[in-house]
Amino acid sequence: MSGRTDSDAGPAIADEAEEYAEEAPEEYAEDARRARWTATGTGALLTLAGLAAALLRSTGAAPALVPAAYAAGAAVCALAAALGSRGRTRRALWLLIAGTMVMAVGDQFD
Repeated sequence: MSGRTDSDAGPAIADEAEEYAEEAPEEYAEDARRARWTATGTGALLTLAGLAAALLRSTGAAPALVPAAYAAGAAVCALAAALGSRGRTRRALWLLIAGTMVMAVGDQFD
């Protein structure tokens, strides 16, 4: 047990931690709020677009898979909006991407 003990490193690290703790909550709270609103708004917008596309495609001569894909993509985007409003923005982002991809696959069958 001949480890090195530097007593000078402890206070310097503690001072940096105190400065970080004082600045972090205000700065990150605004970023988190903006991310929640962005995820919620984008999810709601993509949900409405997917539902509108599903309704328009269901009245036409498109195969049944097309409106189902749009509706499924809209459901995934609605789930992303719900997660985004609860602060799960990273999961919401991935679900928005997945929902948009499902809608794009439905568009390819049209």
